[in-house]
Amino acid sequence: MRMFVRLVLGLFVLKAAVASPRFSRQANLDIYDDANYDEELNNVESEDTYDYEDGLTIDEPEIEIETMALPDYTFPEEEKPEEGEEEELTLRPQPIPQGSGGSGVLMGPETQKEERVLSTTPETPQEGATSIEETDSSGLPEPFEPKEPDEPKIDISGMPTCLLCTCLGTSVYCDDLKLDSVPPLPKETTHFYARYNKITKINKSDFAFMNKLKRVDLTANEITAIDGTAFIGLPELEELVVRQNHLTQLPALPETMTLIDASHNSIGSKGIHKEAFKDMTGLLFLYLTDNNIDYIPVPLPESLRSLHLQRNNIQMMHEDTFCNLNDFNYIRNALEDIRLDGNPINLSKTPQAYVCLPRIPIGNLI
Repeated sequence: MRMFVRLVLGLFVLKAAVASPRFSRQANLDIYDDANYDEELNNVESEDTYDYEDGLTIDEPEIEIETMALPDYTFPEEEKPEEGEEEELTLRPQPIPQGSGGSGVLMGPETQKEERVLSTTPETPQEGATSIEETDSSGLPEPFEPKEPDEPKIDISGMPTCLLCTCLGTSVYCDDLKLDSVPPLPKETTHFYARYNKITKINKSDFAFMNKLKRVDLTANEITAIDGTAFIGLPELEELVVRQNHLTQLPALPETMTLIDASHNSIGSKGIHKEAFKDMTGLLFLYLTDNNIDYIPVPLPESLRSLHLQRNNIQMMHEDTFCNLNDFNYIRNALEDIRLDGNPINLSKTPQAYVCLPRIPIGNLI
């Protein structure tokens, strides 16, 4: 039985081989004679016709015809140098022209390679060739480096004030212009503002013959002194503001004053003239905050509404500072705002000093 199966399988293999076109081409080269070749060819063709018509059955084993795979062929690549090995470049001597000009040699691929290798070794200077250090010291201008602009210095000499400052009607505004002195003002000026400057002193001539001047504001300057008669000759002056300066003495002022603000200075006990405010019958606001005053500058005019003396060195107060002890019916209705907080004074020790006031002063009661 096994022999029979092998015989059948061999027959099928033979049929498949005969049906292959390769077999037909190979048959022409065989050494068989023509008669045997024709007989065998007829037998093969008849068997092929029968088999192809019937087809393979399920019981018959399938025959896989292996196709010959083409061998992988890799094209030869250029040999690459192993890691760690550097490409060796041949050095070709190039003539170096003498003189201070350029080399004049055209740079190609080969010369670039040579330059890359040569760059690893320091070059020796040639005669006549200029180096970078020599070029820097040859007197050529150095590259321009922008510098921070300095603060502009304003020269007010000969310049019209209304060109330097801002003039609106009869008011002159010279705020924050880094002025170190008062500029010449038009004679018609009524309000002058020169805040946040660097003015250090007020001279007698700064406001001379300013007969219409009503307000002067010199806040936040560096004023250390004011001439004693700088404001006394101004018949219309009503308001003076010299806050945040370095004054140690309050100047003499005309009787027309309604507002005086000399807060944040260094005015001491001797910095205010005796009875300096007595004749100012129209004075409404007196601000002397943050100074070194050790007493309340009495007598104060009846017109005064607001008195600010906080953060000074006032230690005591008399009972007749604001009221009249000889007249118990006396009432001082105008003075409604008195600030004494921040002083080493106990207001509860002088209760009779406030009986004529509409409000008790603000300060320490202990």
